[in-house]
Amino acid sequence: QTAANMNLHEPVDPNKPFDELTPEEKMRLEHIKMYEKHKGHESMHMEMVVILLVTLIIAQVVLVEWKKRHYRSYSLMTLLALWIIPFVLSLRSQYWRFIFFWLIFSCITGLVMRKAIRKPISGTTPRLVYKWFYFIYKLSYLLGIIGYIVMMFTFFGVNFIFNQPPHTWMDVGLLLVFYGLYYGVLGRDISEICADKMACHIGYYTPKGIPTRHLERNVCAVCGNQLLTDVNESGVIENTYKLTCDHVFHEFCIRGWCIVGKKQTCPYCKEKVDLKKMFCNPWERPHVLYGQLLDWIRWLVAWQPLILFIVQGINWMLGLE
Repeated sequence: QTAANMNLHEPVDPNKPFDELTPEEKMRLEHIKMYEKHKGHESMHMEMVVILLVTLIIAQVVLVEWKKRHYRSYSLMTLLALWIIPFVLSLRSQYWRFIFFWLIFSCITGLVMRKAIRKPISGTTPRLVYKWFYFIYKLSYLLGIIGYIVMMFTFFGVNFIFNQPPHTWMDVGLLLVFYGLYYGVLGRDISEICADKMACHIGYYTPKGIPTRHLERNVCAVCGNQLLTDVNESGVIENTYKLTCDHVFHEFCIRGWCIVGKKQTCPYCKEKVDLKKMFCNPWERPHVLYGQLLDWIRWLVAWQPLILFIVQGINWMLGLE
């Protein structure tokens, strides 16, 4: 007998020892205790709902204003919360699989970030950094697609062909989508910081003002290395890209700058890049809806646990249960 078709309101023999109760009777007993504990608390529960709604509204306004007025501090705190909070919650709930993958990602990303912010920067560092984060970008994208396909197969009943229950396939699909979205968002946010740091250290780019170095002919402004092929030539390893502002870059560097580093301007002169010419594949073009999805994921993973923790603290101080 499952919990779905069990009558939780059936009485339990009070004279029967707890150890002799069946699992169904123990479940009914817990339900009765919970009902007695919260009996007559309707007004209290309404107060808790109001506190939750008011806190969510205030938190949303504060976060929007913080992002608008102090974007750098907001981005840094969001990144730290996005990176640390899921790990802490997983430790508390003993989600060892997530902890294992989180530790691998954090160790490798930490080494890559150390190379990116070190001065003087090595000539091979930009390509190494972009390769790692481009790999994370592609892997997270692949995990999201596979997870979505598994979920669609579950909706259409394909799992019954393999004699598998629906919840098993749905759990796998949701897990893959979560991993894809989480590490995709985290990788993009970290790579944006690394892209700024590397470009500033090389000297051909500054977030504000003019570059500290003059860009010579046949030099890539992203990595600072020589260009081995002309724009019209087909390279053995990679091609050379020319932007509408006539500045040229390694194909992999400018793709990393635009896709991984989330930049849509020339690394040297800051002229807006025509992404339609840059990326023939529409899936690689940064999209407004995708950016909104990433913002929602950041809010859900980074800020929602903190908001709920604040709500629980308010309820505890007011004596609400």
